[in-house]
Amino acid sequence: MCGVVGIHSKGNVNQKLYDALTVLQHRGQDAAGIVTCSGGRFHQKKGNGLVRDVFHQGDMTELVGNTGIGHCRYPTAGSSGPALAQPFYVNSPYGISLAHNGNLTNSEFLSEKIFSRDLRHLNTDSDSEVLLNVLAHELRKCGKVDLDPEDIFDAIEGLHNKCKGAYACVCLIARQGLLGFRDPLGIRPLVLGKREKKRGTEYMIASESSALSVLGFERIRDVAPGEAIFIDRDGNFFSKQCAKNPKLFPCIFEHVYLARPDSSLDDIHMYKTRLRQGNKLAEKIMREWPDHDIDVVIPIPDTSRVAAQALAECLGLRLREGLMKNRYIGRTFIMPGQAVRKKSVRQKLNTIVPEFEGRNVLLVDDSIVRGTTSRQIVQMAREAGANKVYLASAAPPVRYPNVYGIDMPSAEELIAHGRTSDEIAELIEVDKLIYQDLDDLIDASRDGNPKVDGFECSVFTGEYVTGDVDDAYLARISNQRNDQAKSQREQSSGEASVIGLHNSRKVN
Repeated sequence: MCGVVGIHSKGNVNQKLYDALTVLQHRGQDAAGIVTCSGGRFHQKKGNGLVRDVFHQGDMTELVGNTGIGHCRYPTAGSSGPALAQPFYVNSPYGISLAHNGNLTNSEFLSEKIFSRDLRHLNTDSDSEVLLNVLAHELRKCGKVDLDPEDIFDAIEGLHNKCKGAYACVCLIARQGLLGFRDPLGIRPLVLGKREKKRGTEYMIASESSALSVLGFERIRDVAPGEAIFIDRDGNFFSKQCAKNPKLFPCIFEHVYLARPDSSLDDIHMYKTRLRQGNKLAEKIMREWPDHDIDVVIPIPDTSRVAAQALAECLGLRLREGLMKNRYIGRTFIMPGQAVRKKSVRQKLNTIVPEFEGRNVLLVDDSIVRGTTSRQIVQMAREAGANKVYLASAAPPVRYPNVYGIDMPSAEELIAHGRTSDEIAELIEVDKLIYQDLDDLIDASRDGNPKVDGFECSVFTGEYVTGDVDDAYLARISNQRNDQAKSQREQSSGEASVIGLHNSRKVN
C-alpha cells in the first residue's frame, strides 16, 4: 500500500505533486519522494518521513519541470530506510524513474535473471527496483533514440509477461514522457484525470480519485487492468491494452480500510460502499442477535465511521463519538513493529467517558488484523465505565497473509489465524464479537460496479488470484518480514549507523 502520482502540466509541476502526495499521505508514512523532468534532465528529492518533513522550500525550487512523479512509501517487501525511498532511477536506457504501489510475487526469480542475463546490479532488496530494471530491459530492446508509443506499449507487454503480482506504476522516461500502467488483474488502484488550461490539456495519474479532485482535475476513468497510459513530452495522450487476458480483481481491503472515503476506485465509490458494509453488518445483527441490548454505537476512528453510521441508523441506535483521536499520530496498522503499535494506541485514542459510563457499547471497527489495537480499545472502554463492550468488524476475520502490498506477511501474527470467533473474542476480552460475512462484504462492493470480474480477498480466504503463491512462498516471506525479522533489521541498521558514525569521527 503506497501512494503514487504522475502529472504532465503546462507549467512547473512541483507544487502539484507535493499537494497530491499530501492527499495520498494515508497510503504511506515511511518515506516520500518527487522526481521532475526538465530539458531531458531529472531533478529528485526523497527521504524518510511525512511529505511535509521531506520537502522544504529550497527543495521545491529545484524540482523544476512540467512533468513529474511522486511516491509516498509504506514498507512491505524489504526493509525501511532512506535507500528504499521512491521513486527509483536507472540511467540506462534513456533514464527512467519509477514509483510503484503493490508487490511482485516473483521478485527473487527476476532478481537472479536481472543479474545473470542483463548484468544489472540491484542496490536494494525492493521489488520495485526489480520492476524498474525489468522495464529498462524491455525498453532497451527497442534500440531507438526516440521512442514512439508503440515501442513503449511493447515494453509494457513484455513486462506483463515477466512480472507476477500487483503493480500500479507511474514512470518518467527522459526526453520521452510520462507513463502509467497497471497489472493485468488490476489489484492495486490507478485513476486517470485531466483538466483543460488555456495552453492545452494537463493529465494526472494517481492511486486515488481524491487526489485528482483536490487538485481540480476531472476524473476520466480508472486505468484498466493491463493497460498502459503514455503522455509524450508534447502532451499528446496515448493508451493501449497491453495484457493478453486482463481481468478486474481489485483488492477488497482497499474498500475496507486503505482508500479514502471520498475516493472512487474502479467506478466503486468508497463512501457508498462503506455505508453498504454498515447496512450488511446491521442486517446480520438483526438476523443472529435480534434481542441485543446495545445502548450506543461508537466508531473506532477514522475508517470505520461511515460503516458505523449506517449500522446505527439501520438498528435505530444512537451513534456517538466516544473515542477522540490525536491526528498527529500515524495509522497504527502501518507502523513498523508490534512494540511501536502497542505504544501508539493510547497515544492516538482517548475516551470520552460520559459516552461509556453505565452503557452497553457496540464498538465498530473496519477490520481486526493483529488484535493489538482492538484489545487495548476494549480495555479503555471498560476503564471508562462501560457496562458491556461489544465489537463489530466491517470485514470478515483476517486469517491469511497478504502478498500484494499490504503488511500482513505472517499468518501467526494475525489474531484470527486458526481461531474461532469465540476464541478471538476471549483474547480481545470483549463480551461479544460480530464479523461481517465475506459474501456480504463482496456484495457491498459489487453493488458499486457489477462489471467487476471478482475481488482479491486472499486475507480472508487464503486464495491468491495470481495463482503463483504456495506454502513455501508464504513461509519464505514470513521469515523475511515478520515483526521479529523487522526488529532484527532495525537493530542491525542502528548498529551499522553507530559504527559508521564512530568510524567517521576517527577519520576526522
